Amino acid sequence: MNLEDHAGDVIRKARMMSKVEPSAVAKAAGLTEAELSTLEDSGKSSKKPNFASLAELIGLNTEKLEIFYNGWQPAETNLSVWPSFRWLTTSEEGTTVHAYLIWDEVSKEAALFDTGWNSDEAFKLIAANKLQLKHLFITHTHPDHIAAVAAVKEKFPNVRVHTDAKSAPAQDKNRRDETISVGSLRVTNRDTPGHAEDGVTFIVSKWPNGAPAMAIVGDAIFAGSMGGAPQHGLLAKQKVREQILSLPDNTLICPGHGPLTTVGEQKANNAFF
Repeated sequence: MNLEDHAGDVIRKARMMSKVEPSAVAKAAGLTEAELSTLEDSGKSSKKPNFASLAELIGLNTEKLEIFYNGWQPAETNLSVWPSFRWLTTSEEGTTVHAYLIWDEVSKEAALFDTGWNSDEAFKLIAANKLQLKHLFITHTHPDHIAAVAAVKEKFPNVRVHTDAKSAPAQDKNRRDETISVGSLRVTNRDTPGHAEDGVTFIVSKWPNGAPAMAIVGDAIFAGSMGGAPQHGLLAKQKVREQILSLPDNTLICPGHGPLTTVGEQKANNAFF
């Protein structure tokens, strides 16, 4: 799967989060403003930017940015380690977004994380595996992540919703100290606002075969990048650093867009950190 962002996207997001004018970024990079615009749009430049000066100005790691510019890709994930986990992808309006389904093999209790543009594939998997959908966890309430919430609630009227949305009913709001059981699996939550005011990361642990935990992060962080946060860049980076990159290195990161990755891989390669 293609990365969600190329190097130009990373530079643009960091520039906006740092609130630095394009003219200053272009000057630091040794480019004209037109050349910077081309770099941000395409991820490529006809001449090599001054990565050290550019990265220092907008808060990126020079070495990681240059490696990313030169074509870094995350390692392929062996999903057979988590046999009761499915990665679901839907596309609409030019946007591809992920949702995730987990379940307990013994009890058949299941949980869905976000809905994507539709939950048709999730409904098929739930029926095929004779699952009982008990929980719907929402990483944030941007439209591409919650487009099918009404359809899920209509099909499973007893499903319990978990969200940080301020407008949600009290019974649906996450509590930071709460642990949710999905059969033998355990789900906890950590607040990761910045890209979205109601951003939250869900940690799924206690896999029966000893597989690593997974962090379902919404758009807080992507493989090699992160969700745009032009108004709250410092908060977004702080929360990712404290709440996600503090997890064990082998924790699987399941983002809202782009390929899966791990905490260790992002600590080593993500230019924002």
